[in-house]
Amino acid sequence: MHDIRKLNVMENIMDENDHIAEHVKEHMTAHGILVVNEMGAPGVGKTTTLKNIIERLQIAKPFVIEGDIESDLDTKDLNALGISAYQINTFGACHLDAPMIEHQVNEIEFDLENKERGLLFIENIGNLVCPAEFTIGEHVLMLISTVTEGSDKPYKYPLAFEKADIILLNKVDLIPYLDFDEEFFMKGVRALNKTAPVFKVSGKTGEGFAEVAAWLEGRAAALDINEHVHEHHGCGHEHVHGPHHEHGKEHEHCHDHHHSSR
Repeated sequence: MHDIRKLNVMENIMDENDHIAEHVKEHMTAHGILVVNEMGAPGVGKTTTLKNIIERLQIAKPFVIEGDIESDLDTKDLNALGISAYQINTFGACHLDAPMIEHQVNEIEFDLENKERGLLFIENIGNLVCPAEFTIGEHVLMLISTVTEGSDKPYKYPLAFEKADIILLNKVDLIPYLDFDEEFFMKGVRALNKTAPVFKVSGKTGEGFAEVAAWLEGRAAALDINEHVHEHHGCGHEHVHGPHHEHGKEHEHCHDHHHSSR
């Protein structure tokens, strides 16, 4: 009985997370902003990847939410480069969730001109397990893998590769010095994901990032920002959050949303 109750609570948390994530996605779509959930293990070069992509954007205006268990080192680094970056610390939780993103998005002023497109990059916690289980309002799940991790990652962490919309194989400049089996890696990727493009990139040389930036801007340009309405009338809509949420208990959440194109 205890296990059944625990399972029901987890299902409620996941369902509510998905509901909030869908609202975030709708809200950002209406404002012409493509949300990119960047996922990868520690050390794969997630922040360096963002720097390389942002440097090569031609049209879309970038914004970044940095997710870390502790510290704001990457956020300060991005801010010093003139990039609008904002910090979320989870203080132990191994992933970001939709309520965290909803709260942070409401605090950001997305100062876009009429019909201008934006890109909101969300750097998730360094982890290939927990972040893959939680949608956070993204249009695109961008997975970073590296040749230094080995060619077996698709086989060991299938959910992350299965759900990815775009995969970046980073640090390819090191291939001559490593025993990396690219054919084996790609076989594992394609067994799980037939459609996600795989870009070979190097955070050191910048190789491949112009193509990644162009792909993302293409997705941003394709957003449907026609006026739409997303409304909830009255109360009685309970939100259930996990233990890492700041108040960690059920509460009623009343909201009335109207989204329109810019």
